[in-house]
Amino acid sequence: MPLTPDQKKELEAKLQEFVGKPIGPPKAGRDAVNEPMIRAWCDAMGDANAAYLDPEAAKASLHEGIVAQPTMLQAWTMDGFEMHKGYDEPVNGVQRIHKLLTEHGYTSVVATNTEQGYTRYLVPGDEVTEETVIESVSEEKATALGIGYFIDTRTRYTDQNGDELGWMTFRVLKFIPAQQTAAADSGETAAAAAPARIKAPMGHDNAPWWNEVEQGKIPIQTCNQCGKLFHPPRPMCGECGAMDMGYIAASGKGTVHTFTVMHHPQFPGYDFPILAVLIDLEEGTRLMSNLLGCKPEDVHIGMAVQGSVEEGDDGMKLPVFRPVA
Repeated sequence: MPLTPDQKKELEAKLQEFVGKPIGPPKAGRDAVNEPMIRAWCDAMGDANAAYLDPEAAKASLHEGIVAQPTMLQAWTMDGFEMHKGYDEPVNGVQRIHKLLTEHGYTSVVATNTEQGYTRYLVPGDEVTEETVIESVSEEKATALGIGYFIDTRTRYTDQNGDELGWMTFRVLKFIPAQQTAAADSGETAAAAAPARIKAPMGHDNAPWWNEVEQGKIPIQTCNQCGKLFHPPRPMCGECGAMDMGYIAASGKGTVHTFTVMHHPQFPGYDFPILAVLIDLEEGTRLMSNLLGCKPEDVHIGMAVQGSVEEGDDGMKLPVFRPVA
């Protein structure tokens, strides 16, 4: 049932009590910045920049030694899976807000945007600490997905001396799906629609990639000047610096580079366990996807797979892979 005006006013007053406050005490990373983790990250991202991987080349660079890829900033303080108890047993302010909204009927959530800023490069031995503050909780908004509240957080990252390393802002929408709102407004007692998987965010750089997927292709971005292939998509060629980028269709043939079996947290709209795989495509790039038609115990590194574009129940098309018989 929709909230009465008094109930909504009471809810919004409770939400505003979180604004401007840290979600919890500062959280230090479990490990100092280290070269093995930098290498693992670069392997996963397909980044061969010598400043991250080659001590001799890095020593001769302006960094005068190995540095961490800037986009790793959040990784140094992320919890391990076993440390997450979930929103039913909240452990910080953000999870308490989500539980409060869920209890009032705002059961769905989607991340809408994030930004990061980098103050300096991290070097091996740096000890990273994060502190997250709830910047704002909006008034109730009507969106295409449904009515709900935007929750903005800002995380500041510091080193062992308390000096800033960078920052991250993150926004999510906690909402009541539009179809549920429409049914309530019309007085209908309709069965709740099956939850759908989270739609992939599309921005200026990756929208052309998704457009190719819509055409039934597994696309790989290519530089039209030097022919270098890239994934994920980017606005500029990392090889020659050109900004004339296009796409080719991959054959879909590849092998499993690495994989993980996801059991939790179990988001609505997904079938668990999920086999998340990093695929070495025969064209020479890697692609993160799902492996279907295979039991978790049967998947192995080096397994031959074939990719295709398949449409889910929600109408979204995704590249997926299956074992080659």
